[in-house]
Amino acid sequence: MTLQLKVPNMACSACADTITKAVQTIDASATVQADTKTKIVLVETNAPETAIKNAIANAGYTIA
Repeated sequence: MTLQLKVPNMACSACADTITKAVQTIDASATVQADTKTKIVLVETNAPETAIKNAIANAGYTIA
């Protein structure tokens, strides 16, 4: 499944890396594309949506 999430406080490539690592702790095979300009994170995963959102939130980011 592909999730498209708006993460308004993702500011730089380091933020994108942190979000990617957080998602991959839940699903190691997940692919993450984070665009710091649009603040959109695309996640291709088999993990539940709530688990992915919780991982990003626990990393310190807000999902709009």
